[in-house]
Amino acid sequence: MGNKIKANKDILYRDVAFLTSIYPFRNYKNPKSLKKAANFIENEFRKIGLRTARQEWLVGEEPYENIIAKYQPEKTKRFIIGAHYDVYKDQPGADDNASSVAGLLEIARMLTKNEVALEYGIDFVSFCLEEPPFFKKKEMGSYIHAKSIGDQNIEYIGMIALEMIGYYHEEPEYNADSNSSKNFLIVSGIKRFDTFNKNISKLLKAYGEIDSRRLSYADNYRNNGPSDHRNYWQYGIPAVMVIGTGGHGNPHYHKATDTIDTLDFEIMSRAVNSLVYALTNF
Repeated sequence: MGNKIKANKDILYRDVAFLTSIYPFRNYKNPKSLKKAANFIENEFRKIGLRTARQEWLVGEEPYENIIAKYQPEKTKRFIIGAHYDVYKDQPGADDNASSVAGLLEIARMLTKNEVALEYGIDFVSFCLEEPPFFKKKEMGSYIHAKSIGDQNIEYIGMIALEMIGYYHEEPEYNADSNSSKNFLIVSGIKRFDTFNKNISKLLKAYGEIDSRRLSYADNYRNNGPSDHRNYWQYGIPAVMVIGTGGHGNPHYHKATDTIDTLDFEIMSRAVNSLVYALTNF
């Protein structure tokens, strides 16, 4: 693939700006706002010619939706990459998780516009209801999606959940004389799928624009799945969360200060470039 395909920093900013401008905030109590976000996401996928579908379920009497877009839909071997579009309570959710939705959309654009041929297809999924009070429950959009594909005669080779890929800060142990970048992507999974976790982390790092470190927790560790990837393990699908260094403590996490001006779109674009490299060299 070389270094020809690059993320568009301005488009990443535009997408985050739109999602964070939706008011009232896009949490489960504001279904019209969630619908506005879902419509935007689906329209962006459609603009580049991807086939889309909406996966709907009810919580009480209220419908919620996942947005699914398929790249190379004819392929029976598939990879899933996703990001949730809902937010926690009343805040704009720039890093958590508009940054990842913007990254997901840009990855889709980069592949389709360059007509990248892969040996497998990719399912792009934007999930609803990742945040509390639904986290770890069967109402999670990722649980709904994982369950729906669990009995299909399709080989799913892996899944990446994007979380908070827009906020970065220098780590205290950073050494300017080392070859390690001060900003990095964390690949978080479980030991059962450590080979997959290691492969994703190595590929992210191999692109050369941002470092990567992996965390493989014990399969039964209580906090081993803090995002949408957790729901795929029970169906035998290797799955990881990829998160920026904000995962080591974004001070704006789940706060009203999680705004677009706290994000670093230059580093975020490098993260997206590295994710495209990993997906196309897996």
